[in-house]
Amino acid sequence: MAVFCWGFGFYGHGVYLAELQKIHGWPNSLISGASTVYYLCSAALLTFVADAMTRFGPRAVVLGGTACFAVSGSLLPFITQPWQLYADYLLMAVGWATMSIAGIVTILGMWFDSRRGLAISLALNGASFGGILLVPALAAGSAHYGFAPSMLTAVAAMIIVLVPFAIFVISRPPSALGRPSAGAAAEASVPAATTRGRALCDPAFWTVVGPFSLGMLAQVGFLVHQIAFLQPQIGSTRTALAVGITTTMAVIGRLTLGSVMHRLDNRKASALSLLAQAIAVSLMLVASGSAALLLLCAIFGFSVGNLITFPSLIVQREFAPRDFALIIGLSTSITQLAYSCGPVVVGLLRDLTGGYQVPMMACAALFGLAALGILMRVPSSSS
Repeated sequence: MAVFCWGFGFYGHGVYLAELQKIHGWPNSLISGASTVYYLCSAALLTFVADAMTRFGPRAVVLGGTACFAVSGSLLPFITQPWQLYADYLLMAVGWATMSIAGIVTILGMWFDSRRGLAISLALNGASFGGILLVPALAAGSAHYGFAPSMLTAVAAMIIVLVPFAIFVISRPPSALGRPSAGAAAEASVPAATTRGRALCDPAFWTVVGPFSLGMLAQVGFLVHQIAFLQPQIGSTRTALAVGITTTMAVIGRLTLGSVMHRLDNRKASALSLLAQAIAVSLMLVASGSAALLLLCAIFGFSVGNLITFPSLIVQREFAPRDFALIIGLSTSITQLAYSCGPVVVGLLRDLTGGYQVPMMACAALFGLAALGILMRVPSSSS
């Protein structure tokens, strides 16, 4: 799910932009505007994923998300008008909402309890591999065989993998797998005790959502502008290496911390991760030489994936088990709304100041504020 969801729904947008510009000559702003609408729409839908899985079951939701990605991906090379692009992206947004972090964490919550951190960390490595595997394949395939054949082949691969997976794996209850879990069973079968309105009025909810929204805003802003920031300093080849190191360390970080997350104080571990990113970005502004910058990218990358994983683990420990899916869907929606602004904020600061000094300082400050904020503990009214 993560490989195809992030491959089509996150990293793939760069390929779509390039190919649609080549085919139609549309302005960058028009296509980018469709991407913005996509993220805003999917953020609004994320909060309803738990309800959909409770009502229709995880198998139906995953099959529906797969169908949305399949139809939107198949139609994308054949659109001829801008309104068709926006309509297509709205359909793709439904696929992203059902199969991204909220969907994956909710499904894993039905199967895993004490080792949920490791399960989520392993599953979300697929997000990184979606960018590593699917996007280069789409780009290379489009260059050699054309955009339409490449997209249709990728869609076919997704259907071949995900449809049997949804039918024969996700549909089985935890007891059928021989791993009944009291906590997981409770979360999967008992209706939520709270509502979205009550969650939004719960200070404990905002001690999770607020810091991670700030951290993800800074993180996504940095990652989108990483190449533009580093290229003048170390050149194109070493910048590509820096991006590769950042992505690789994200996978290593997920696997390393994922195996011990159930033993950690997740708020303190989150604060350390955010603080490490703040220090890494700050030092990049004064570091000289490619070796130092590559090392700092590695330090920054180690925490990239874990900022996605930590919120679900904190929610699991600090909120009522029956509210897990609802809280995760709502928090993920708000966090996505926040981080969708990251690239724009960094870009505006860069244009206003004529360089990346101020934007990177702002990112470091946001990481620091997030690290302080996550250390605040307020008992949840629903726990």
